[in-house]
Amino acid sequence: MSIFGGSSVGTVLATGVATVLVFGVGIQLVPYGHAHTNPPVVQEPAWDSARTRQLFMAACADCHTNETQWPWYSSVAPVSWLVARHVQEGRERFNVSEWSGLNEGGEEAAETVMRRSMPTWDYMLMHPAARLSASETKELVTGLVATFGG
Repeated sequence: MSIFGGSSVGTVLATGVATVLVFGVGIQLVPYGHAHTNPPVVQEPAWDSARTRQLFMAACADCHTNETQWPWYSSVAPVSWLVARHVQEGRERFNVSEWSGLNEGGEEAAETVMRRSMPTWDYMLMHPAARLSASETKELVTGLVATFGG
């Protein structure tokens, strides 16, 4: 007799695996995180250089523009929920595709990149191009300050 009250370990394990699979399939039905929208680009800032824009697009664009490249895993819950939340928050906080010309948030963006708070570690895990070297980070910060003031 086992510690599971007469059930074999195999039965308990199979029940656990089946439960996880049913749950995993079930959460795919939750609609949040599946609307991969990219609203039109209204206006971009006047970048100080093509290089600043290139670095920004490599490290920041998926969350801070309306030109998000939605990877395959952004369709699989619960990761899709995290990706959707990151993009939504990023666009609300600082979106260069809807630039008003008022330089709102530009200084904070430069400071955030300088502190290496952005891009986030989990984003860089799946996006190697976002892993900027120290010199690229300095170049991006300098370009952000030149573009947005600060």
